[in-house]
Amino acid sequence: MADTPEEIHKHMRTYWKVGAVLLICTALTVIVAEITHSITVGLGLAAFKAALVALIFMHLNAERPLIYQILAYTVFFAIGMMFLTVLALYDPLVSR
Repeated sequence: MADTPEEIHKHMRTYWKVGAVLLICTALTVIVAEITHSITVGLGLAAFKAALVALIFMHLNAERPLIYQILAYTVFFAIGMMFLTVLALYDPLVSR
């Protein structure tokens, strides 16, 4: 962690820069939603913003590689659960 005022100011500059990028990406998301109504672009921007928050503000950029493997398994599991939910819509055994 930062012990000197210089290190704290360095971290604060990084946080301000990331905050500005997040604000710009939020504005870009609103603009894209008004112009194209593209969900893939919106989700891409949201994933980029989530990665910035996780890496910088949650300090995951300094973690060991094991945390990334656990996060990859979590994402894989979440996508699988969403896929199962979509498949349930097409279940022939459920009466409609």
